[in-house]
Amino acid sequence: MAIWPFIFLKDKSLKNDTILLNHEKIHLRQQIELIWFAFFIVYFIEFLIKLIIYKKPKLAYFNLSFEREAYQNEHNLNYLRHRKFWTVFKYL
Repeated sequence: MAIWPFIFLKDKSLKNDTILLNHEKIHLRQQIELIWFAFFIVYFIEFLIKLIIYKKPKLAYFNLSFEREAYQNEHNLNYLRHRKFWTVFKYL
């Protein structure tokens, strides 16, 4: 879980998981762009909307724009170097 400026891991062994860390760093960038507080408001509102649409929390979660961007780019370790500002809105 990422809450700027920290990444919280369930297990210390995950600190070497570059894919997971990249995923969470993408969330940190999203939080910076949306001035942290707005990120969580938009995330929560979008989750509620997706929950109404998909009717399943897990499906709603995986269809959030923030998660779609992070999951689709977590394997690209150079993604954040080339990512344009507010790219997350491309995933809405």
